Amino acid sequence: MEYTDQKPPKNLYPERIISPVRSGPCCFTDMEEVGKPQEDGRWVFQYRRCKKCGFALRVILREIPDAALAAELRKILANSFVRNVPE
Repeated sequence: MEYTDQKPPKNLYPERIISPVRSGPCCFTDMEEVGKPQEDGRWVFQYRRCKKCGFALRVILREIPDAALAAELRKILANSFVRNVPE
């Protein structure tokens, strides 16, 4: 993604999106999705671009859960309900 006011906005997705530096008032109502959701590290994102002015940005859709952390938390939670009865 390239942010510049020196070139006209262009949607050359997936190779490149040229976007103005700032959003306009039209961006609140005229944004459209560009491409399919993608993963980057632990995040799923998608590009959105204004149909009127060409402003574009990456929108985070969700976080990908950390499988190891989830397994550890499940183990801790399961053990917290075990009753320790003195003998």
